[in-house]
Amino acid sequence: MHPYANRSPSALPCLLGLLAALLLALLPAPPAAADDGPGPPAGWTLRPAGGGSTGRDARPYVYLEGTPETVLKDRLSVTNPGRTPLTVRLRGEGAAGPWLRFAARTVTVPGRTRADVPFSLAVPGNAAPGGLAGEIAAAGGGAEQRVRIRVRIGGPTLAALTVEDVEVSGRTIRYALVNRGNAPLRPRLAVRADGVFGTLLDRPARPLPLELAPGRRVELAEPWPDAPALDSVTVRLTAEAEGGARGEAAASAAYVPVVPVAGGGLLLLGALAALGTRAYRRRPDRRGPPTAPDARDVQEDRQEREDPQDPQDLHDRQPADEPRPLAKAGAES
Repeated sequence: MHPYANRSPSALPCLLGLLAALLLALLPAPPAAADDGPGPPAGWTLRPAGGGSTGRDARPYVYLEGTPETVLKDRLSVTNPGRTPLTVRLRGEGAAGPWLRFAARTVTVPGRTRADVPFSLAVPGNAAPGGLAGEIAAAGGGAEQRVRIRVRIGGPTLAALTVEDVEVSGRTIRYALVNRGNAPLRPRLAVRADGVFGTLLDRPARPLPLELAPGRRVELAEPWPDAPALDSVTVRLTAEAEGGARGEAAASAAYVPVVPVAGGGLLLLGALAALGTRAYRRRPDRRGPPTAPDARDVQEDRQEREDPQDPQDLHDRQPADEPRPLAKAGAES
C-alpha cells in the first residue's frame, strides 16, 4: 500500500489558499488618488468647444470663414479637473491675433468644471482674400495651452501698386512703393534714364527681395554708380506685380561738375573787377580843366633854368649911379 494513500484530499486546497494569500501580501499597494491640495490645479486643458471637445471627435483647431467687414464667432472650452478654482488669461497671437475679441480675457473655472468661453474675430474691410492663421493662448496654473485658428477670407482680389516720391540725388535714385490693393504683392522694378544725347541707363525688370502686404508702404533706393558728370537726365521707374498691378513715376535732375563751376565763377569775378577798375580810371575830373600859365611866368622860368646866378653876383652887377654934368654941378655949388 502506498504510504500517502491515507492522507485527506482536503489538504491540497488549503495549501493553495495559503500560497495565494502570501502572494497578495507581497504585491505593492496601488497608488492612492492624487489630491490637488491648496496648490494650483494640474492637467487643465484648452480646446475648441463643441464637436466632442473632450473625446476622439474633438476639433484639432478652430476654422472660420467669412468676407471683409464681417464678424465670425466661436467658443473655447477650458476644463479644470482639479479641486481648486483655476484662473486663466486669454490672448490672440499670429496674423489673426489682432482681429480676435474675447467675452472676457480673464476666466476663473471652478474645480472639476468645464467652462465655455465665447470669442469673435472681426474681419477688417481691407482684408485680402485668402487664408491666414493665428493662435489663442491661455496661461494659468503655472502652464500655458494653445489652440490654432485658421481663417478663410472670401471676396474679389484687387491688385494695385503705385510708385511715389521719386528723387534723383547724385549716384542714388530714391523712391517708394505702395500696395493700394487687398492682395499681397511681390513687385518687380525696371529703371530707365535718358539724357540730352540719348539713353544713359536701361535696367530690365527684376524681382525685388520683399513682399508688400495690402496697404503697406516701403521706401527703397536704387544705386547708380555711373551717373553722368554733366547732363540733364530724366529717370523713369516702372513697378509691376502679379494680378496686373503696375505703377510708374519719373523725376528729372541736372548734373553739373563742381570744379568747372567754381573756376568759371572766379573768372567772372576777375572780369568784373577789371571792368570796374577801367571805368574808375576813365572817370572825368570834377575839379575842372587846368588853366594855362601866364606868358611872363613861363619866360622867367625859362631864364632861371638857362642862366642860374648867385644872388651876390646879381648885386655886384647892378649899374652905378650916373655922373651928373660938371658944369651943372659947379653951377650948383
